[in-house]
Amino acid sequence: MKVLFLKEVENVAQPGDVKDVANGFARNYLLPKGLAVAANSAMLKQHEAAIEQEKKRLAKESEQLRALAGRLGETVVTITARAGSEGRLYGSITAADIAEALKTQQGIEIDRRLVHLEEPIRRVGEHEVTIRLRRDLTPTLKVVIASPETAAASA
Repeated sequence: MKVLFLKEVENVAQPGDVKDVANGFARNYLLPKGLAVAANSAMLKQHEAAIEQEKKRLAKESEQLRALAGRLGETVVTITARAGSEGRLYGSITAADIAEALKTQQGIEIDRRLVHLEEPIRRVGEHEVTIRLRRDLTPTLKVVIASPETAAASA
């Protein structure tokens, strides 16, 4: 029996695969559990249409992420934090702080889990921070950490 898989079946198929399986396997396991449907011409056409729609959605999303990456690469975010006389912060700047500053200063909403820091920032100055939008799309953001004294002096 030819079936169209809707969900992953370990060591058998991935969603979207069309395979020939034993009649009993299909009737007794795959179809009742909703893992697959019988592959008739109407289902295959519907599946092809869904695949095309998904490709269009992914292309649009990819284009939006590329635009966001370009915008992030040119962005400078300034965060003011209390620091000692040698430029060491009393606390630290985390990924959540950077995401919040990006939202308030630039209007760009980024999930804090996408901000990649090897360790929290603990010194005043300029820092390069990587934003992982996708595996192949990682723009670098410039973050300037200033103490209130230096921010008041430069203003």
